[in-house]
Amino acid sequence: METDRDLGFLPATALAAMTRSGQIGCLELLDHFIARVERLDPRINAVVVADFERARARARALDSQADRSAPLFGVPMTVKESFDVAGLPTTRGHAALQDAPVTISSLSVRRLEAAGTVIFGKTNVPVDLADWQSFNPVYGATSNPWNTNHTPGGSSGGSAAALAAGLCGLELGSDIGGSIRVPAHYCGVFGHKPTWGLCANTGNPATTASAPTDIAVIGPMARSAADLDLALGLIAGPDPDETALSITLPPPRPARLADLRVAVWSAEPGHATSRETTAQIEALADFLEHAGAHVSRTARPEFDATEAFHLYLQLLDSAWSARLTEEFLAEKREAAAALHPEDMRADAVMIRTTDIQHRHWLRLNERRHRFRRLWGAFFQAWDVLLCPTIATPALPHMQEGPTWERRHAVDGTEIPYNDMLFWPGLTGGYHLPSTVAPLGVSRDGLPIGVQVVGPVYGDRTTIAVAGLLERAWRGFHAPTGWA
Repeated sequence: METDRDLGFLPATALAAMTRSGQIGCLELLDHFIARVERLDPRINAVVVADFERARARARALDSQADRSAPLFGVPMTVKESFDVAGLPTTRGHAALQDAPVTISSLSVRRLEAAGTVIFGKTNVPVDLADWQSFNPVYGATSNPWNTNHTPGGSSGGSAAALAAGLCGLELGSDIGGSIRVPAHYCGVFGHKPTWGLCANTGNPATTASAPTDIAVIGPMARSAADLDLALGLIAGPDPDETALSITLPPPRPARLADLRVAVWSAEPGHATSRETTAQIEALADFLEHAGAHVSRTARPEFDATEAFHLYLQLLDSAWSARLTEEFLAEKREAAAALHPEDMRADAVMIRTTDIQHRHWLRLNERRHRFRRLWGAFFQAWDVLLCPTIATPALPHMQEGPTWERRHAVDGTEIPYNDMLFWPGLTGGYHLPSTVAPLGVSRDGLPIGVQVVGPVYGDRTTIAVAGLLERAWRGFHAPTGWA
């Protein structure tokens, strides 16, 4: 029998191997994680919706099964609060929805349950999934297990915190502006932002949009790259209610570090990135060169990075505009009218997009797809791009005021909070897959991750490279004090 610490921090693939072999029962494993949540979660408030008794009933049913071949047989997992789980509320931080359980689970939840998982709770998010701070009026604030004075990130902050603290075996997040990648980076775990459109996710009609949102994706979060690969294969594919088509992703590119072609983009003038983040990525580049990989620190796609960032910001603001209230839109119009023409903060670029005509959006989308082709040409020459996930390690808790009024210091220089969208948006806005893997630890003891980016539908490659780095450079390390 594994020790408490070993069990709590094992990858999901290892946990499934144990339940399939009978080394541990599904109910015993579930109760182990529930006990950890009850004992440890009050310190960080990550698992904010408990569904323990229904999970125990499912675990008992799995224990009685003769067929244990399901790939995630008996693995206890939690999911981000924004996913629909039949019988539980989906609030996205809104108190009015707290007492309104949904009737239909999200497609991704159903697919993971069909693969044998036992979902026993939901993890915390910011209001409307629109912050790198995971706090809301319904469930309060979630803290980072590495330092509880800091945020675990957002919007999948509860997901990353639960994984880092060993409170679940696997997690499911979503991402439009770094919401999988930033929490993975902040908490020292693995996260995968899939190619846009790869993973369908219809759910409860009252809480989940039927139409896909531009840029937004769902994807797995875990303590190993192998877990990401397995989970992605389970949730990928179109909605079976609409089509019988299936998706077969291309296999990973070179399987050895020595055969990789790696572009490294560790900093960009005009877009603040902490020196220690850049230094750690450069150290990884040195290591890869010594391992025989072909590494370039100057290779870039053939476009201006700031122009690409601003295009992403306009598309991002358009993508989430459907959820905005008329009152908030009125505030945005007033703010747009007061902007100085030379104000190019991220928030200013987004505010100017309020109320754009549809043909204006179509032109933006055309430009985006031209940039996508430039990314595609870039990835003809390079297997992956390594770059920062976001400007700094985990932010301290910042819960006062809207995000556009906040500021954050990068190496002593204050920048607008949302200007940190540069690294998440430069890649995510063009529908590229990106895997975040642990890179190192800052001087202050906070995790730093690296973003491994690949071509559209190159998801297997980015995850495979994350796996190579996991074995050769750094894997998941549990924060101290969570045994």
